[in-house]
Amino acid sequence: MTDASIFTEDVAETQIKIVHISGQLDESNVDEKIKEVYHVLESNPKGLNLVCDLEKLEYMNSKSIGYLTDLYGKISDSGGQIAIANAKPNILDILQVVGLTQLIKTFGSIDEAKSSFSAQPATPAPAAQPAAPVAPPQTPQPQPTTVQEPQPASPQASQPAPQEPPKTA
Repeated sequence: MTDASIFTEDVAETQIKIVHISGQLDESNVDEKIKEVYHVLESNPKGLNLVCDLEKLEYMNSKSIGYLTDLYGKISDSGGQIAIANAKPNILDILQVVGLTQLIKTFGSIDEAKSSFSAQPATPAPAAQPAAPVAPPQTPQPQPTTVQEPQPASPQASQPAPQEPPKTA
């Protein structure tokens, strides 16, 4: 069994929790270790903002990536956010290859990750009051068109008008 540890830290007077993950998360330990993070999630069901500090994480397998993806979904659904801080290049490469960095923002420090949460509210915003009813857009109705058929030219119209004889003085 490889060594890994996960412990959480509360950021005073905020809905932010920091999860410090170190060692190697693999098949031998990930199921047991990740329970600590799910316990934090269950204790903070709405609007939790979670920073995953991966500074001391040496290795993670696909199952641990799956758990991270699941955490992203659960936290996002509850109105919170998740961020990754201090990931080593090899860990960051893995997360980029599987596309997780498109879902979860990554930062070079815990402070940067924490400050990213201030851009959005930690708790879900209350539902907006319904706006006044708006009439549905009108679909333009086809207008009847009148097609005028060409009329045969009258014989008088096609003849040149008679000219007056020149006046003599």
